[in-house]
Amino acid sequence: MDARAPATAQAIVHPGSSAVVAGQLLNFVLFVTILLSCIAFIEPSPHDVMMLVLLAACIAARVPFDRRLTPLLALIVVWLVGGAMSLMEVASSEELHPVLGQNPIQYFETSVYLGSAAIMFACLFSDGNLTRLSILRRAYLLAALFATVIGYIAYFHLLPGSEALLSDGRIRATFKDPNVFGPFLIYPIVLLIVGLLVRGFRLLDLSMLAFLSSGLLLSFSRGAWIHGSLSAFVAIAILLAVTPSPRMRIRIAIFAVLTMIAIAAFVVALTSIASIHDMFLERAKAIQPYDVGTGGRFGLQQLALTAILENPNGMGPFAFSNMFGGQQHNVYMQGFLVYGWLGGAVYLTIIGVTLLLGLSNVRVPTPWQPYLVAAYATFVGEVGEGIIVDTDHWRHFFLLLGLIWGLSVANISYCRGNINPQRNYAVVY
Repeated sequence: MDARAPATAQAIVHPGSSAVVAGQLLNFVLFVTILLSCIAFIEPSPHDVMMLVLLAACIAARVPFDRRLTPLLALIVVWLVGGAMSLMEVASSEELHPVLGQNPIQYFETSVYLGSAAIMFACLFSDGNLTRLSILRRAYLLAALFATVIGYIAYFHLLPGSEALLSDGRIRATFKDPNVFGPFLIYPIVLLIVGLLVRGFRLLDLSMLAFLSSGLLLSFSRGAWIHGSLSAFVAIAILLAVTPSPRMRIRIAIFAVLTMIAIAAFVVALTSIASIHDMFLERAKAIQPYDVGTGGRFGLQQLALTAILENPNGMGPFAFSNMFGGQQHNVYMQGFLVYGWLGGAVYLTIIGVTLLLGLSNVRVPTPWQPYLVAAYATFVGEVGEGIIVDTDHWRHFFLLLGLIWGLSVANISYCRGNINPQRNYAVVY
């Protein structure tokens, strides 16, 4: 017998072994974690607690850290170092104590948690595991559908007390803010659009797409509307660009037009309801009262720019809003205000590198290409929305960040012949 036989035999994983059980447990925990991501009106949320369980499951299943994820890890660490240095600006002041629920230390701890989550998700998907991707898709769709159902119940006052899940007549559902609820729906919406364009017409997918799009509409978030439109456009453009067959490109274009017509028709039907119509016209205005004037968004952004130039080490969490009475609502300014020049520059680097990395990988024909296309297109929209919203603590932002890096690493392994998926994309998508 070959001397290497014992080692080979030991490497074989038999069904029912501890490795298989650990893998199955990891998949179950991943499903529950993503499913609970729609509950975000309390902190720590159930999703946050499950992230710790997911980390333990990853360790038990021996999920590896691919060395090609080192740049992401290094960037996140330096970003957090900048945040820690900026935190010192408020560590010895009275602003350390919670004011209206604002706690600088807790803010920084959340940054550490979310940065770690991005690394964990990147590790989870760096092997292109189609089963996990399918679990992610199904759990996220269910989470988005649940949140939208709750939003509908609140908006149409179907249950006593459900009005508490609204904010000035806008759906926030199980989130603190309509401006977070709306963007949360965009990744599953783009996943459904990509699925319809790649696989063809499916009534269930089209129905879910219309339902989630209506939830996005009723959030009455201008940023989310622009985000959703931009992400859908990017996804369609990428599919048209990477599809080699002219016939397939024509089919994608036709399905894209028909899908958009169907969504538009559904939106028109919704806006025929008087209350929705009036709110839609009001929110569709380019400039809102809180954008201008003393204490308005634009004025605060001018003050933020001055504050950034005067504070190389940043001001620390909540210091700007406490000083000027409001947030500047720009995540890139937020990066410099809360994480200092070091953290702000690194945050911009993370965004830029991720955009370039994703763009270079969405064109690679792999079994998980549709997932990467959807994640990248949604990320592009979220990067754009960051100009008018603070997105640095959005949980789904860091999920998308991890997905893009993880699947990009999987692409490299796939092209080198180191990954040979056993399942066909059509089976698991």
